[in-house]
Amino acid sequence: MTIRRLTYGDVRLGELLPWDVCGDNGALLVRKGYVPTSDSQLDSLVARGFIDDPDYRDPAAAMAEPPSVVRLLNHALTELQPLLQRIAAGGVAVQAELEQVAALVRQAVDIHPEVAAACILHNQQAASYPVRHCIDTAVVALVVARAIKREPAEQQSMLLAALTMNVGMLQLQDERGLLTEAERALVRAHPERGVALLRQAGVQDETWLDCVLAHHENEDGSGYPRGLAGDAIPCPAKLIALADRYCARVSTRPYRKPMLPNAALRDILLEARHALDAQLGAVLIRELGIYPIGTYVRLLNGEVGVVARKGLNSTTPYVHSFIGPRGAKLDVFLQRDTRADMSAIRDVLSAEQVDATFRMDQVWGRAALP
Repeated sequence: MTIRRLTYGDVRLGELLPWDVCGDNGALLVRKGYVPTSDSQLDSLVARGFIDDPDYRDPAAAMAEPPSVVRLLNHALTELQPLLQRIAAGGVAVQAELEQVAALVRQAVDIHPEVAAACILHNQQAASYPVRHCIDTAVVALVVARAIKREPAEQQSMLLAALTMNVGMLQLQDERGLLTEAERALVRAHPERGVALLRQAGVQDETWLDCVLAHHENEDGSGYPRGLAGDAIPCPAKLIALADRYCARVSTRPYRKPMLPNAALRDILLEARHALDAQLGAVLIRELGIYPIGTYVRLLNGEVGVVARKGLNSTTPYVHSFIGPRGAKLDVFLQRDTRADMSAIRDVLSAEQVDATFRMDQVWGRAALP
């Protein structure tokens, strides 16, 4: 039952009441179908009456519900784009606004990290790649940083660094073809240029600046711009590097198709032998799972679904099937535990191999409302 007070908006003179009206003690005042015929009757009903309205949502309860993660991240995307453009153009005094964007990302991960991760695969049309990639990288880096219990202040600096890591080559990221020699030189110089632009914009957080400078350094010293190796690379910069590589691989670009998420993680595992921190790479895979949230899969029973949440281990997530074994879209999505023999994952599919679409909120509920 959803009991609420009767209001003047619910009842009019000469019209049937669609509910029974009770007093505050539950005693019946008038039955459904009663027709008030005078102002005094209206006033009496509104002053004393309560109704059972199953469609009613208490405004206070509605305000207390967490906001949609998709909306939070889309808001972050909208806010970040002009900020990056201002920094790239030599603008100043943007740190407070960037901190607000970081707060949106942090809130999204607080509310529902799995929806935040799913947005990397299923919200790619929300903004241009250069801006979206920074938000995606921030989400993944934050998930891993929390898993290894990095200090909150360091997490904040890392988030801000992820959001601004490529401000030194903003225009180049939209290039559709092979880069020229001059453009490749600009790419290699973008960490240092980014730091210079951020200092010009008033940023004084050295952890933030060090992460921007070092996010393309490699464990074996083969990275750039300074050829740092091992422990000389700040840990939050290593987290950004991991997240950067994963998110770049699974994103659609004008000149190439995205990698399958599990293949992208396999590549990172291979890179962890020399370019990436192996321990952090293992944490990334543990947190995202062998089949990251949002991955399309075909099950042994022939159903096609999407990985909705992590399971008891990284190889057996929960899947929501939305295509039946005969290829027809299901009216009701079916939750499958992939530990069960016939619900085990047979293979991973690309978006092009899936013949039906779905809304994110059909899988993840209110946290994924557009």
